[in-house]
Amino acid sequence: MKPKYYAVRRGRTPGIYTTWEQTLAQVSGFAGAEYKGFATRREAEDFLAGKVPTPQVEQLGLFAPLLQTGHTDTAGWPEVALYTDGGCITNPGPGGWGAVLISRGARRELSGGFRLTTNNRMELMACIAGLETLTEPCHVTLVADSRYLIHGLGSGAARRWQQRGWVNSGRPVPNADLWARLLAAAASHDLRFEWVRGHTGHPENERCDQLATQAALQPDLPVDPGYETV
Repeated sequence: MKPKYYAVRRGRTPGIYTTWEQTLAQVSGFAGAEYKGFATRREAEDFLAGKVPTPQVEQLGLFAPLLQTGHTDTAGWPEVALYTDGGCITNPGPGGWGAVLISRGARRELSGGFRLTTNNRMELMACIAGLETLTEPCHVTLVADSRYLIHGLGSGAARRWQQRGWVNSGRPVPNADLWARLLAAAASHDLRFEWVRGHTGHPENERCDQLATQAALQPDLPVDPGYETV
């Protein structure tokens, strides 16, 4: 069910809002923004009062040192919030990905899709597309609902797979082509991670889901060359 009330606990003007457009004006580009959608006003009021936690978000900053690439002077690097999601109509099947980047008060939305792919490949593609859009080194907070993405990148697992020639426990690593591309895209940046539970009213996660679904439903989608052999 679509949220009827958006509670902004940290933003330009904390309060309760009834449309996503109003909410976005309060949180877009605001560092450390805290907000959530609710079905009832009472739940939104409790969230503002601090009576309920935000269990749908896990800050995974402990993973970040595993991704640092030797940068010693990051002062002045832009702060970027990168929200991503991906999925398929059927898995495997037509799939899409969506990404939202917010930085310095600006916002950019990206999306794309393939005619035959998998959920996990679309989760990876969303993050790849977002990172590859950046034209300078940044402090990036990645917010996603895919534990596959967050764990693989944030825990250092993907880097270890790469060092082993994309073999894990004697077997080829699935989606090695995208993991390699993702590691390359992440190398210039300082990353932090937040996992958000999908379909719980997180506004940007919901928007990424919309973008991904819309992309997957487009006609004449291209081939995913890493998955489909033509």
